[in-house]
Amino acid sequence: MLRETALQFADSRNLDLVLISPNASPPVARVMDYGKYRYEQQKREKEAKKKQKVIQVKEVRLSPSIEVHDLEVKASHAVKFLNDEDKVKVSLRFRGRERGRTEKGFEVMERFAEFVKDSGAPEKRAAFEGRNLVMILAPLTEKERRVKAKTADGQERAKDGAEPAKAKAAQPRGAEQDSTDSKA
Repeated sequence: MLRETALQFADSRNLDLVLISPNASPPVARVMDYGKYRYEQQKREKEAKKKQKVIQVKEVRLSPSIEVHDLEVKASHAVKFLNDEDKVKVSLRFRGRERGRTEKGFEVMERFAEFVKDSGAPEKRAAFEGRNLVMILAPLTEKERRVKAKTADGQERAKDGAEPAKAKAAQPRGAEQDSTDSKA
């Protein structure tokens, strides 16, 4: 179709002639209401923006000489952040002579990761950034949480199922035979 006839066709229907791919041979055009198209496109973009979750990075600071209870309190704060779908940056600062005992810092980081393992997983393992030891934890996805919950349930059931078997094995053989004799 010639350009002039396409323009007349669009004008007769009170629509616009929009070039879709002008570099193609022949050029591809479409007859549409361009204002309505732009409005709908902006509306879709706005909806997509609403559905996006902005992930924030919260920070928890530790020291190599932190006590167990203090570590548990910091871990509970981190769990709260992870449950809110935020990432957590765990930083441990070494001061003075503490730099000579970096293995203590790695142990503290491992214990911290163990406390929060049900809510988050390390996205970046503990590594030095200057004189700080830094680890980044990411929240678990819904799928990962369900898998962890299933494995935890399975382990509990296995424990429950294993205990009666041990109790049976602990019974004397004569006691088991007596119960079968009484049924007959």
